[in-house]
Amino acid sequence: MRRCALVVAVVFAALAAGAVGGGEARGEVALGIADQKAETFSDPRMHALGMGRARIAVSWDVLEIDHERERLDRWLAAALRSGVEPLVSFQHSARRRRSLPSPVELTEQFLALRKRHPQVTQFATWNEANHCGEPTCHRPELVAAYWRKLRLACRECIVLAAEVLDLENMSRWILDFRAHTRRNYRGDVREPSHWGLHNYVDANRFRTIGTRRMRAHTRGEIWLTEVGGIVSRNNRSDLDLPKGPRHAARATKFLLERLVPLTGRIRRLYVYHWQVDDLLGTWDSGLITPGGNERPAYDVLADWVAARRARDGTGG
Repeated sequence: MRRCALVVAVVFAALAAGAVGGGEARGEVALGIADQKAETFSDPRMHALGMGRARIAVSWDVLEIDHERERLDRWLAAALRSGVEPLVSFQHSARRRRSLPSPVELTEQFLALRKRHPQVTQFATWNEANHCGEPTCHRPELVAAYWRKLRLACRECIVLAAEVLDLENMSRWILDFRAHTRRNYRGDVREPSHWGLHNYVDANRFRTIGTRRMRAHTRGEIWLTEVGGIVSRNNRSDLDLPKGPRHAARATKFLLERLVPLTGRIRRLYVYHWQVDDLLGTWDSGLITPGGNERPAYDVLADWVAARRARDGTGG
């Protein structure tokens, strides 16, 4: 370990710049990790960074798939045992990728998961719902119906409207979602108060347009539920993004210093991810190498947390 002192604060203040809409003010940004592995919670460096939140993406029918159900059980047990607050995001089924549930079917799965894990009260309706690798790409009205049913099924839960990726279709997708909620669900459930954003394109191209569009087209809190600087990528996507360990560090710095402060409505940041799942995997934006060493992006994040802690007077 290159650092002899790490930060232990879980929550730190972020500068809020470029406020719009009248209601924005300085807010606290809670730091978390987006990672699919239960083993992540056993690394003391994660806790030293103050990552008090964690996010996992699961099949919408996760409880019906043995290996996924067992992985989720292990992940949640490890998170809760470590005092980490979990966020569960639904996505395509691992066994029926192009098949979508009805709102009733998704709600039944949601309630079964709530019964199995009642400690979990934070969910995202659908992971990267506007990405055309997901069957929801052209179905914002269906995701709106999902969101409404989940909110009605658990009024004490936080249910993110959707997690969207900062692609060109994001604005249109969000506007269609919101139009559907206003047109059909007035009264019993208001517009979403929480949204998820994966602003990978902004962070890795050193731009702000996607995050600013998200700010303009939504109301309520914005959680950056998955974003990081890309080290390696081989997922056959047509989207060209730079990569490499040093690039990932620069992208992480841009994320922290330029994107997070764009609005006080950004209240959470879940960095993706801690360590690559598989050496043969198609994506690596890990803060830690497969061999267990800190990457330059880890140092950038640690410096940022330390600076916020010193500024806020939360430690010596």
